[in-house]
Amino acid sequence: MGFEKFLFYVFAAITVFAAGMVVTRRNPVQAVLYLVLAFVSSAALWLLIEAEFLGIVLVLVYVGAVMVLFLFVVMMLDIDITALQSQFIKHLPLGLVIAAMMLFNLFLVLGPSNFGLSAFPSPEPKPAGYSNTATLGLDLYTVYLYQFEIAAVILLVAIIAAIRLTLRRRPQTKYQDPARQVRVRKGPDRIRVVSMPAEPTPPPIMAAPRTEEEAAS
Repeated sequence: MGFEKFLFYVFAAITVFAAGMVVTRRNPVQAVLYLVLAFVSSAALWLLIEAEFLGIVLVLVYVGAVMVLFLFVVMMLDIDITALQSQFIKHLPLGLVIAAMMLFNLFLVLGPSNFGLSAFPSPEPKPAGYSNTATLGLDLYTVYLYQFEIAAVILLVAIIAAIRLTLRRRPQTKYQDPARQVRVRKGPDRIRVVSMPAEPTPPPIMAAPRTEEEAAS
């Protein structure tokens, strides 16, 4: 077994382990961190098949920007873990049915007939001046242009939904109203003069006279 195949099995095992921890950890922050590990190991797999651009983009965009954003969103959501765990047994049968359907679909798509060695033979080595980045960009903005635009719209909707979840109003929490701040006037809206009666001045506290013994000491 070659060294490249050994690295493939190592990073594939790390990816599967991290993906399993994402869906099994009860703490959402830990699940996000394991998702970062899954992305990094997936980027290593991309590098092994000579897709350098995809591997670098996966690290820079997803790990460096998107996952940091997700981590802050998860921390700001203030999810009630106890309430989620209380509904686990109630929704367990439906979750098992959905999981079985997903596994069946994965078996149909990722079966040996579609992803076997005969379906994907070993790629031929490319010449020295070949750029997979240029080839990928050409295919992305010509052949797969509509799919690319649809994915961009889906990501935009996801960002808006994440922002909307963080703007929910909780009781006994102060929040700002931007519309009211824009309509403010420089006169009575900014400064309010309140007339308050002056409080009476308390009498000064007089020290008690010292006794002869205290004076002598």
